[in-house]
Amino acid sequence: MENFRVAKFEFKIVAQDKLYLPEYKGSTFRGGFGNTLRKVVCITKNKECCTCLLKEKCIYSYIFETPPPKNTKILTKYPYAPHPFVIEPPLETKKEYQPGDEITFNLVLIGRVIDYLPYFIFTFDKLGKIGVGKNKVKYRLKEVESNSYFSGDKHLIFRGEDKTLYNSYHIVTKKDIIKQCEKYYSKRGIALKFITPTRIKYQEHLIKGLEFHILIRNLLRRIAVLSYFHCDEEVKLDFAGLIERARRVKVKKSNLKWYDWDRYSTRQNTRMKMGGFIGDVSFKGDLKEFLPFVFLGQIIHVGKGTSFGLGSYKIVQ
Repeated sequence: MENFRVAKFEFKIVAQDKLYLPEYKGSTFRGGFGNTLRKVVCITKNKECCTCLLKEKCIYSYIFETPPPKNTKILTKYPYAPHPFVIEPPLETKKEYQPGDEITFNLVLIGRVIDYLPYFIFTFDKLGKIGVGKNKVKYRLKEVESNSYFSGDKHLIFRGEDKTLYNSYHIVTKKDIIKQCEKYYSKRGIALKFITPTRIKYQEHLIKGLEFHILIRNLLRRIAVLSYFHCDEEVKLDFAGLIERARRVKVKKSNLKWYDWDRYSTRQNTRMKMGGFIGDVSFKGDLKEFLPFVFLGQIIHVGKGTSFGLGSYKIVQ
């Protein structure tokens, strides 16, 4: 994981008119971003990226469709690789915003796509002029801040008032992750709080409870494929051995519950069930070799639907 890089940014927008958003806002922001990015960068105007001559060099295709390269060694039977971004919507359940209300959401970028940050800022600024939500209400992109994540330090990198962009921002690397893990190495327990619906499959079924080895399976897979497709590095680990040893870590206490949520898919013209578990779970056992993956998972999320902001969790006391 020497090349694994991840960066987090905080976007602040201001409603221009009365704005209505769903209780869970992740799909609204991701859908609006995808449609607007395509309008911004697509020059062929093809309906399908898979038939486009430019798909392997197109920024939209790389960010939003993410096709595996022809010579890929992994995911050979899958049409898409995992997205190199996560949109973390505001967690408030508030649905109605008045003109002048400020809304904050986060954007996590992974690997090479960090260099495309100006495209994300330009696209979200453009989306504000087009309008978001069912009624296409306009907003103003006020500012974007770089979030150092572990220290909590923030600094301004974009100011909407004069469209000024600063290129100095913090990138989380392996060194940062290891440093955070050091204070936990002597502990034999850890507690996690799952904040947004988490959809994890094990043996082809969505699970409602969480064993530690299942969490590690999913984190290892996600980190490995993100590293391969977006960080130019093939992760070489004893995956089978890690998973086997993860079985020795047991659930100490679990207070997970299922949270139902659905979204409307414009592409499939149907409503889709996107429920998952939320709540607290704690584990006990020898955790040392697993901590870097668990710490990194806090930033990149875990499970399905991560680009909507699903699968968000935090390590808690």
